[in-house]
Amino acid sequence: MNTEIQDKISIWLSDVFDQNTSSEILKLQNNPEELEDCFYKDLEFGTGGMRGIMGVGTNRINKYTLGKNTQGLANYLKLSYPNQALKVVIAYDCRHNSKTFAQVVADVFSANGIEVFLFEDLRPTPELSFALKHLQCHCGIVLTASHNPPEYNGYKVYWTDGGQLVPPHDKAIIDLINSIDFSDINFKKQDHLIHSIGKPIDDIFTDSSVKNGILNSNTNSNREALTVVFTSLHGTAITAIPETLKRAGYNNLHIVAEQAEPNGDFPTVKSPNPEEPEALEMALKLAEKVGADIVIGTDPDCDRLGIAVRNLDHKLTLLNGNQTMVIMTKFLLDQWKHRGKLNGNQFVGSTIVSTPMLPKLTSHYGVECKIGLTGFKWIAKMIEEFPEMEFIGGGEESFGFMVGDFVRDKDAVTSTLLACEIAALTKANGSSFFQELIELYCTHGFYKERLISITKKGKKGAEEIQALMRNARQNPPVEINHSKVTTIDDYLNSTSYNLKNNTTTHIEIPKSNVLIFSTEDGSKIALRPSGTEPKIKYYISVNEPLKLRSNFEQIQQKLDTKIDSIVDSMHLK
Repeated sequence: MNTEIQDKISIWLSDVFDQNTSSEILKLQNNPEELEDCFYKDLEFGTGGMRGIMGVGTNRINKYTLGKNTQGLANYLKLSYPNQALKVVIAYDCRHNSKTFAQVVADVFSANGIEVFLFEDLRPTPELSFALKHLQCHCGIVLTASHNPPEYNGYKVYWTDGGQLVPPHDKAIIDLINSIDFSDINFKKQDHLIHSIGKPIDDIFTDSSVKNGILNSNTNSNREALTVVFTSLHGTAITAIPETLKRAGYNNLHIVAEQAEPNGDFPTVKSPNPEEPEALEMALKLAEKVGADIVIGTDPDCDRLGIAVRNLDHKLTLLNGNQTMVIMTKFLLDQWKHRGKLNGNQFVGSTIVSTPMLPKLTSHYGVECKIGLTGFKWIAKMIEEFPEMEFIGGGEESFGFMVGDFVRDKDAVTSTLLACEIAALTKANGSSFFQELIELYCTHGFYKERLISITKKGKKGAEEIQALMRNARQNPPVEINHSKVTTIDDYLNSTSYNLKNNTTTHIEIPKSNVLIFSTEDGSKIALRPSGTEPKIKYYISVNEPLKLRSNFEQIQQKLDTKIDSIVDSMHLK
């Protein structure tokens, strides 16, 4: 163990920290490898805020790492809004210690003279974003680790627009946090500055979700005819989605009872992540029992949703995030068009690792598709940067979607309602959610995507991920699956290199550790270390024309085989 880590441990054994912290560190001295992992680095803000394993040390989520972040944020708020009465709002999810950590954060803000609105109990992340704007707060915090394993927790920061931190605020706040010592944290709360909030905000948020998620062409009889199965996967969605669907007129709703109780252990699933097919197994069984038309599951903080619908053989099939995003966007565009609201001054938001099909779809309606980095904070930033344009909706491949701009982050509450609206309307019209997706493929091309995630934990894992990215830059492939690489987009160096004509152009999007290889046959492979988990991710996209709906299965098999070949050629298994 190097001297820098030993010095950190010595500081944490000082009287700045409480007795429980000292005791935990002394226990860990019998496990030097774990002790080193607790201190070898400081937790950093990533794509979705700061997430980490709970425990003692600078590389863990605890009252001191959260307190230091909050103290730095309080200092930054005072610099940004001098002589103003500052207000923040705080929410938390179902994870272990979330309520305790939320109280710690509230204490530090109040100790710094900042008024705090603290939700009385667990609430969805999108409601935090909504409440921030509704209460006209300067900042918002949600304690969550999204879909990470049970031992994780986290800290997401939202700015005055309701979106997560983006430049220049993120770097400035991080610099301030790094400039303070743990002894600078003020934990002496002022109770009179902390206010509990709950149902009144819930009601306004639910009504806004219904208003934004409803398709005007639907009828109450359409909604009554739809059978829905929903699971909150032990998370916060149970506090919002059933009531939202009820107010919209969906009374034929079946909730997976075994997963309805919030529980930070997530006892019935391997991972509380709707991206994982296994997470929806119980919901799919219930759906077969009740003859459901659609199945929806949400992650612990209710910002992502997974959807299963009936395919052409009337069997339930899981959709991926790209498919969900494309069909939701299509129906929003149809609604805007029907209302006569499309005039070339609207846009849809997406990300560099999401399906290339979306820009093709939006251009068909004369609507711009703006592309940003991974994470909904960049879509929220688009809304702020282009106030003269109207935002229709936005999505990314990781099972997130945002309907309108009343919430400035991915929002599984309104998106769940929109998915049910699409299912109800298509069923009433003698079609289906799935058939409409195939029609889109016939019009715009059949795009198929797959995500390969490789987990590499700890200090050694982080070094291996860095080495993989470094090697891909220094030794880029000339061809992938026998197709020549035509373009290399390096977002860390802001360069796009065209191998056909040997030219380099500048990428305007902010820097990020992402590499994208595009090939002659239209395939696209993106490499990106996760900003929230110890993983390196490979995003693969392939496409083929689909001329007839009857050819769907044949072309789908061809695309799946092509992705398998790409995985083999890049040794990703």
